Amino acid sequence: MKKNIIRITDTTLRDGHQSLWATRMRTQDILGILDIIDQVGYYSLEVWGGATFDVCLRFLRENPWERLRLIKSKAKKTPLQMLLRGQNIVGYKNYPDDLVDRFVETAHENGIDIFRIFDALNDSRNLEAAIKAVKKHGAHAQGTLSYTISPVHTIEKYVSDAKEQVQMGIDSLCIKDMAGLLSPTMSKNLVSALKKEFDIPIQVHCHATSGMSETAYYEGAKAGAGAVDCAISSMAGFSSQPPVETIHAIFDETEYDIDLDLDALRKVNKYFKELTPKRSKGRGYEPIIDSEILVHQIPGGMISNFRSQLEQQGASEKLEEALEEVTRVRKDLGYPPLVTPTSQIVGTQAVMNVLTGERYKVVPQEVKNYVKGMYGRSPAPIAPKFIKQILGSEKPIDHRPADDLKPILPTATKNVSDPKLIENEEDILSYCLFPEVSMEYFKWRAIEEGKRPKTPADIEIEDLIKKPEEDKVHVKSEVSGGADPLLHPEDYDGMNTILEKAARMQLSELVIRKGDFNLSMRSGNGSTKGHIIAEPLIESVHPEVHDEVKPAQAEEVAEKPKETPAVADTQDYGETINAVMAGTFYRSPEADKPSFVQEGDVVEEGDPICILEAMKLFNEIEAPYKCKIVKILVEDGTLISKDQALMAVEKL
Repeated sequence: MKKNIIRITDTTLRDGHQSLWATRMRTQDILGILDIIDQVGYYSLEVWGGATFDVCLRFLRENPWERLRLIKSKAKKTPLQMLLRGQNIVGYKNYPDDLVDRFVETAHENGIDIFRIFDALNDSRNLEAAIKAVKKHGAHAQGTLSYTISPVHTIEKYVSDAKEQVQMGIDSLCIKDMAGLLSPTMSKNLVSALKKEFDIPIQVHCHATSGMSETAYYEGAKAGAGAVDCAISSMAGFSSQPPVETIHAIFDETEYDIDLDLDALRKVNKYFKELTPKRSKGRGYEPIIDSEILVHQIPGGMISNFRSQLEQQGASEKLEEALEEVTRVRKDLGYPPLVTPTSQIVGTQAVMNVLTGERYKVVPQEVKNYVKGMYGRSPAPIAPKFIKQILGSEKPIDHRPADDLKPILPTATKNVSDPKLIENEEDILSYCLFPEVSMEYFKWRAIEEGKRPKTPADIEIEDLIKKPEEDKVHVKSEVSGGADPLLHPEDYDGMNTILEKAARMQLSELVIRKGDFNLSMRSGNGSTKGHIIAEPLIESVHPEVHDEVKPAQAEEVAEKPKETPAVADTQDYGETINAVMAGTFYRSPEADKPSFVQEGDVVEEGDPICILEAMKLFNEIEAPYKCKIVKILVEDGTLISKDQALMAVEKL
């Protein structure tokens, strides 16, 4: 009789769609099958955290807190689990301790039973406040080892990192293999070492990217791991988790037992198999096995966005070069594991090095903060010469980064222009984490139902354009006889607003220019009749590239598109400073701070002149030489394309 039970955490509702669908699963998608999932017999359901919080607000126009409550109301049997980024919570930077505590308390009250808490650098100082809060509010605190491969990531180091978490009071420990790097031998050796040292449950989380995950689970279980992460087969494999049906079959022939309802699994699989074409449209899947993951180590949740970033920059052909550069940048930064936010930091810097043709010519502020120690200790020491190259005369810190952060909740909403948009304390927590993204959602929510514009997720251009041709798609207007076959019929669901305007203007041609978001409308004789600017109705060809988008008045969004030029002034200004990448142009680092430069200012070489927000990071652009700012050619918050002129200057 089998006695050893292997417990399964289902990741379909969080990591599964984050890895395969860029986190675009809707709440209604979840509720439509949750009662069956709840009958399967899982140990827990990972349903929240990671990127789901951000994407709910930014692209789906859903309240993540309401999603959690609705899930809890239907999941009567199975504990709910979330992925918490330690001091980063669900964001991309460190937040004050008071926000960590209140967020954990509210998440637990709304239904989270198990908090999987990780830090990208395995720096226990960044886990301390979160673990303390979870224990304080009576939930299960699962510590995490962010697994990677490097000269410094030895079994001894992982055991040492785990010891610090165990001393903080964690209830269980997860080996988080976010890129599919865990070999069966390493799984056995690492689990054995942890079980020898600690008497706490061990769970193994792998992505299927390299093809080693099933064997890593089996060897880990034989060494003493009691739980593994899986996804339903129609949402598994590729860069997601291994399929639960496969793991069930593997262990069914051993001394281990997985007690799951196979009939329920079949129903769940059929549901997501039928939903996948709708939600994954235009995104495509990665190759079933990607052995290159063992070199570049880019995790499942990042690889699709990495390709999108290069395509957004018009540099898809540089993918191989960028992947090689990831390895070099990671070494320079002390071998950080590639998981949010370090995956974005390393990946974006690698892309910039490739795009500019010069390593570290452009260094995002987040990279500078990392080198300074603001994200925690790097696994290996960073070379002093490199620190000086990135920081100049600044010195790195040697204390817990969050010690420099003041409590945020008492004054969180003092700068909110319309307090009526904030409806409850959960809104305040969302605002603290993602102020501008949350305000966009609050304004959208405030519009009367039925009059709200479509959500960004519903009108993403990559889902609308079936087959781009030379970065341009021509659509005949309704008055001239229907649609060009380059567009798929259901694409009109997301473009109805634009097409209706085009028809009313008696236009014969609508030109969508990929990248500059300028919808140029021409009459039959070729003269320009008018312009419809896609932003903010269409946010981006690859909107996951953008992070903190400037808020727009929801009422204006509902009435008409923003009358802002989306491309540079074509007048010849002579010498110009151009964009080194596509992104969003900002004149200052934050909305409430003064612009870096004004027209007429004289700047020295290396002085910051603007911000280009791209690939989830804010990139400070410096003057390439001493010059006078003659004219700023784009408005604040404008989406711009690579090589677009930003400022006309007089070289001095």
